[in-house]
Amino acid sequence: MIPLIDVSLILLIIFMVITPFLVQSQIQVNLPKASAGTKAGDEDVLKVQLAAGGAIALDGKRIKPGRLEKEMMLRFSKSYKKTVLVEADKTVPVQRVVDVFDAAKKLGAGKIGIAVKPE
Repeated sequence: MIPLIDVSLILLIIFMVITPFLVQSQIQVNLPKASAGTKAGDEDVLKVQLAAGGAIALDGKRIKPGRLEKEMMLRFSKSYKKTVLVEADKTVPVQRVVDVFDAAKKLGAGKIGIAVKPE
């Protein structure tokens, strides 16, 4: 019994050390500010992050821009609610946001929204 506890504690320490590196791998997005908005619930929301440098992340994982639609299709097949929240940097061209909206609507997304930072 004691060796099992030792192994589990070592695994816990390893996960505690690795977690900050996994969180830092997410892309940074500088959201635009808005005076009005509603808070979106986090249940079954597919988050698409568009960084200023052209990087795209889907639910915190970086993906290649050409694979966005395929990855969204895989995520939609696992979820019964199809809600997409786009977190685009304020310097990202509108065309990239529209492309994400278009892909989401083509796959049957029920709700689409843009994340903003409150003023």
